[in-house]
Amino acid sequence: MSTRFPDSDVSPTAESPSGPTRRTFIATTTVVGGTALAGGLIEAPSAQGAEEAVAAEAPPGSHVSLTVNGVRRTVTVDNRTSLLDLLREHLDLTGSKKGCNAGACGACTVLVDGRRVNSCLTLAVRLEGAEVTTIEGLEKGERLHPLQQAFIDQDAYQCGFCTSGQIVSGVACIQEGHTGSTDEIREWMSGNLCRCGCYVKIVRAVEQTARGK
Repeated sequence: MSTRFPDSDVSPTAESPSGPTRRTFIATTTVVGGTALAGGLIEAPSAQGAEEAVAAEAPPGSHVSLTVNGVRRTVTVDNRTSLLDLLREHLDLTGSKKGCNAGACGACTVLVDGRRVNSCLTLAVRLEGAEVTTIEGLEKGERLHPLQQAFIDQDAYQCGFCTSGQIVSGVACIQEGHTGSTDEIREWMSGNLCRCGCYVKIVRAVEQTARGK
């Protein structure tokens, strides 16, 4: 029995009226270093175009100048950057800790123009011209701040994670005059959590410093 198939009505090289053959289509759409689109060619974006696209996608940034621990600093930051991230990521001042990052634990407490704030909730771009004091700025030379020394004397820490925020908050508590009693100190230090439970010794350290002992 013959296995010969009938010849096709259309020559292999002939094109149908409706459009190019598969072979022609592939030949016209295969390119090197570009992008093919139905027989047409879209060139790869230029380097300038790529840079413009990246710039368009970049978040808005601003210059901010502020004094940190007595030193004037000017930086460019994303407008969403918190004061805590500015201190830790841009200025390498890692004493202020990122605990809850929601303003609930007080581990990130710093002084801004003499007032204590949660640096994780404070936008850096809003502090133009402000004076910021962190735990690193409390000591004078190699001499510890009296409250830092009191924390050592009273053994007012264990893991140490909350200690920097506790000390900065304690300094503000003393400056604000909220040290009339242990209950008053507890009330005005209540925004700083110590998961190790050193509250009694922390209050004693604040009392020691407030009374100049």
